[in-house]
Amino acid sequence: MWRKIRHADTTDARVVGTLGPRRRPRRLALIPDAESRPRLSAPLDAALAARIGALLADAPATGEHRTATGETYTALATELVVEVLAGTGRHGTLSVVRAR
Repeated sequence: MWRKIRHADTTDARVVGTLGPRRRPRRLALIPDAESRPRLSAPLDAALAARIGALLADAPATGEHRTATGETYTALATELVVEVLAGTGRHGTLSVVRAR
């Protein structure tokens, strides 16, 4: 019998921007620990987007930026850190678990 096991590690990531409205972001631009370039998270569910949006409401926007893959996001000046599940597979998806 063959089994496919998916592995993901929990790590912290600094929020550097959002996709969508700041009060209910669809995705976050994140810089995970031990990385230097921003990556976009997986889409956020509605409840998590509302909680994180409340934390980002007063963060000043610093312009439009692009990830290494060319996706545009609104950069924010914030110190917010979130916990993410960082998939180790081919795509390395960042799924936001909660704000720290």
